[in-house]
Amino acid sequence: MEMTAVPKYFGELVFDDRVMKSMLSDKTYASLKKTIDEGANLELSVADSVAEAMKSWAIEKGATHYTHWFQPLTGITAEKHESFIEPSPDGGVIMKFSGKALIQGEPDASSFPSGGLRATFEARGYTTWDPTSYAFIKNKTLCIPTAFCSYSGDALDKKTPLLRSMEALNKQALRILKLFGNSTTKYVHTSVGAEQEYFLITKEMYDKRPDLKYTGRTLFGTKPPKGQEMDDHYFGVIKPKVQAFMDDLNVELWRLGILAKTEHNEVAPSQHELAPIFTTTNLATDQNQLTMEIMQKVAAKHGLVCLLHEKPFAGVNGSGKHNNWSMTTDDGINLLSPGATPYEDAQFLLFLCAVIKAVDDYQDLLRISVATASNDHRLGANEAPPAIISMFLGDELTAILDAIESDTPYTGTEKKLIKLGVDVLPKFARDTTDRNRTSPFAFTGNKFEFRSLGSSNSIACANIMLNSAVAESLKIYADRLEGSSNFEEDLHSMIRNTIKDHKRILFNGNGYDASWVKEATEVRGLLNYTTTPDCMPHSLDEKNVKMLTGHKVFTINELKSRCDIMLDNYCKQVRIEANTMIEMTLRMIIPSIECYIDKLATTSEKRSAVVKDMKSKYEESLIKKLSALLDNIYSSEEELAEVVSKIDDASNITEQSYAIRDNVIPKMNVLRDFVDEAETYVSKDCWPMPSYGDILFSIK
Repeated sequence: MEMTAVPKYFGELVFDDRVMKSMLSDKTYASLKKTIDEGANLELSVADSVAEAMKSWAIEKGATHYTHWFQPLTGITAEKHESFIEPSPDGGVIMKFSGKALIQGEPDASSFPSGGLRATFEARGYTTWDPTSYAFIKNKTLCIPTAFCSYSGDALDKKTPLLRSMEALNKQALRILKLFGNSTTKYVHTSVGAEQEYFLITKEMYDKRPDLKYTGRTLFGTKPPKGQEMDDHYFGVIKPKVQAFMDDLNVELWRLGILAKTEHNEVAPSQHELAPIFTTTNLATDQNQLTMEIMQKVAAKHGLVCLLHEKPFAGVNGSGKHNNWSMTTDDGINLLSPGATPYEDAQFLLFLCAVIKAVDDYQDLLRISVATASNDHRLGANEAPPAIISMFLGDELTAILDAIESDTPYTGTEKKLIKLGVDVLPKFARDTTDRNRTSPFAFTGNKFEFRSLGSSNSIACANIMLNSAVAESLKIYADRLEGSSNFEEDLHSMIRNTIKDHKRILFNGNGYDASWVKEATEVRGLLNYTTTPDCMPHSLDEKNVKMLTGHKVFTINELKSRCDIMLDNYCKQVRIEANTMIEMTLRMIIPSIECYIDKLATTSEKRSAVVKDMKSKYEESLIKKLSALLDNIYSSEEELAEVVSKIDDASNITEQSYAIRDNVIPKMNVLRDFVDEAETYVSKDCWPMPSYGDILFSIK
């Protein structure tokens, strides 16, 4: 497909606004837009008209089936395909799709995680159309983005609470805007651009690594002589095979209306990144899930495998997903951009302070939102932000806030006492300070970049918590200011107090520095939850439950279920890794070391037979070293197998996660250390799997 034709085929597989305008009557289109933009109820007659147009459009594009496409709590997407065919009286078929079928589906929910919300034998679940996210065609199937709930109405997916959190923030943001005299804005939505990092390796290498196939990461392996030390891969020339993959990926994404914008080599060998243009949060969430799926599909066509694990190679740069987040009105005003008038500047500072307060008050929820067994390997490593949540604002904006807090003149470009609503905020350029890539939550001009997400994470979880926490800050501000007798004075006081009360979360320094951990925890009192079992139970802390249920983002039962599901996912993932290590050790690694020892011994004996009593010191020494390692590997494998067998002895899933954190993972690390040491001594032709060097430099 010619790249010059991009405008012609962009979005051709999406039932977007252009298609709706052309295929729906003016009345139906206006009614649907009111539902999409303002949340108005959708009448069945309108749904019928939309369904008929969708069906006609999809069939014309070659579709034969439709599916309610949803995001269960498994971390991936789900779909059940239904054909459009219905029997006709003459024995043939007709193609039919009703408004009722569009609005609601009924997939079996019994096999999806529910965290105790429902009994296993209760199978009924419902999918409900999300009209704010465009339908699209994938593999000759019309995919209708939907929410997923149980028979009792409990959310069993990530889309439902995301939509609730967006509505919560919209409601509170409109209250704030009204205080500033804005009566024209109808809604405020959050926008997201998710930068996606990933690795590409050859299918040949992948097929020789059981650990990659079962777990997505290498459980054994030593660093190659050359890795990322020379910084020669980052932004380097893209290899032709990788460029061909990227070109095909772009075409696939653009046809689905996904605004893929930036592509480049990342820091580690074989690592790359794709970044899209911003779009509304729930649409961005759907599109990121699609992007990950299509990356893997396109890679397979090129004889490659796309690895989305956060840490597929130990000692090598891991992969994250930077969540660029902002708030925008329906008339295009970015609420995180300074304005041109005193009131607009004050409004900007109030929304900025709302985010600062939210991140400080709910730093635990933000950490929880990115917690997985795979991301635990990455957070805190030298290429990722620490597990401690902090915010970067840059020198100039920090200085402005310091001046407001102390009621002293700002010493920047305009030396003046800042009195909100009276004086104009000193002109703040978008990029006056260099970016801080060590910060988990950085202000980058007119948005915040939440950098703690793992590459395989759904961005829904992080945005649910971020939207909800900011909604709570705005609610507190609105509650106080709506009854104010002196708005400007109270506004100034509120912003000043927010800065004073929450400045501990602001840190412009190096998050990789070891001294930061001590300062953050011992001096500032910030939280440091290094693992998923450390942080996940805190989702049920009283303040978190009160806030999330207060904004109707979750019910208490939904929160409890998600805590259990996330801990259960953690336990299952690590258990699979441990069992894979055990199998690889017994069936591949121990036999290979034994084979090499025998080979060394045979060579030594042959030499001695030729030259009497002339044995090689090298061979004798290596045999002793490998024999000792072999014993250690076997003993470590036995110890690991024993602790894995006792996991189920824990009384509940929380205790089980602690057992894995404290007993299983340390044993896995010990076994890995012995195996990796053995790899450095065993000849390449005897070692049973490709090395890191083989894998990372396999694409020519």
